Amino acid sequence: MTKEVWKYFEENQITHSAAHYLMTINALLDDHGYARVTDIAKELNITRGSCSISLRPLKRRGLVLEDENRFLKLSDEGKRLAELVERNDELLEILFRDVLGVDDEQAEIDACKIEHLLSIETSVKLASFIQLMQSDKAVVKNFFKELRKQLKECTHNAEDCEFCRTECFLEVAGKKRASDKKTA
Repeated sequence: MTKEVWKYFEENQITHSAAHYLMTINALLDDHGYARVTDIAKELNITRGSCSISLRPLKRRGLVLEDENRFLKLSDEGKRLAELVERNDELLEILFRDVLGVDDEQAEIDACKIEHLLSIETSVKLASFIQLMQSDKAVVKNFFKELRKQLKECTHNAEDCEFCRTECFLEVAGKKRASDKKTA
């Protein structure tokens, strides 16, 4: 089974792009009470034509509905998916930023990359984990203390590290941050 797991990626409910269309429509409906192709295109910084083409499969699947005046809304399933992805994004950002200590911008980028891929089971368990990590329990404080200590104890010897193996991930990350600061 392990060799076949990668094939499940194709069985995901929605694509990354579709997730952002659904979330954008949901946000427009919440903020303005309506959503049109023009509004979505503007929010996503794309052309109206490209937006219309991308909305077609979402309409065919019944996730996006259009009335006679060309106003868009989400079906119950479309709204459920949009809210699930939004919640996954929030949870992943908290995990990356507040638990793992990833900087804000990178946490946002990484969360966006995988927000639409999580199963409901994983989302529920992640929410429970985040809830625990945000508590004031002594075990949580000790966990964070040990986690920070673990990062400081890195020997930067990739050959002896069961995770890095060929190149120290921390050194690579440090080099990338330094390079990014030079180009900014």
